[in-house]
Amino acid sequence: MSVGRRQSVAFFITPGASLKAVAIALNVGWIILNWREVALLVFGIVFFLLIIFGLVINTTFLIREIRRNEQHDAFINAVTHELKTPLTSIRLYLQTLKTRDLSESQRQDFYNVMLADNDRLLQTVEQVLRAGSTGQRRRRINRTIVDVPEMVTECLDVARTRYNLGPESLSYKESLDGQPARVAGDAEELRAVFSNLLDNAVKYSDKSVQLSVEVAAIDEKRVAVRIADHGIGIPATQLKRIFKRFYRVPGRFMARVKGTGLGLFIVRSVIEKHGGRVFAESEGPGQGSTFTIQLPRA
Repeated sequence: MSVGRRQSVAFFITPGASLKAVAIALNVGWIILNWREVALLVFGIVFFLLIIFGLVINTTFLIREIRRNEQHDAFINAVTHELKTPLTSIRLYLQTLKTRDLSESQRQDFYNVMLADNDRLLQTVEQVLRAGSTGQRRRRINRTIVDVPEMVTECLDVARTRYNLGPESLSYKESLDGQPARVAGDAEELRAVFSNLLDNAVKYSDKSVQLSVEVAAIDEKRVAVRIADHGIGIPATQLKRIFKRFYRVPGRFMARVKGTGLGLFIVRSVIEKHGGRVFAESEGPGQGSTFTIQLPRA
């Protein structure tokens, strides 16, 4: 760099540095002369920030409590409906059987309807009781060796009978590595998990029921069960919330399907207690959904 350029740069740097030094000196002098006012100002700013932080925390917990109360009220209403509807139906059919002369075929139809209502009532009661038991962290699991493909096929047969599904509505396949797909767990709880997911897949199918179920080996230590449907799908923002207690996805079709908001909460609680994980996948509304359960092999 030439001497002229150096002098030109120095000419602009020197006043800038001098002005900065003067500004710093003035600020330090003002602080020294007015240290009480500065201390009060700093204290006021800190106190104001603490108040804002407290308001944010209080508002956050208030919103959570409001949502929890709304979910609790929705749960009470749903359980009341799920208990009252089958009881009213059973009472109506019993009164009809008592007061009217019916043919044997009509009686058998009435008996079948009442048995179905009784199963629905029993399922609701068991779901509520199971939700309470799964919430107990110290509860022990009655572990036995469970053959996953065998249990899944049993649950498929039950769902096919319960909802009168044809063979084209359900497809099942196994993608195993030649090793037994067995897990150590509570057979009744795992059966409830698979049945719950199958029931949801049928209920939330929009027009026609088309389910595909697969039992696959992830690796030597884990086995997966995938239940996919072509139903109404799940918004991406709801994929993690659906496993919360009492939570139900908002929407018109969702509102038509009655439920307690406990099914997927029970599924997650049971699977986590068995050392596994469960998650949902969906391309969005109208694109169907897939629920995947991963469990450690025995």
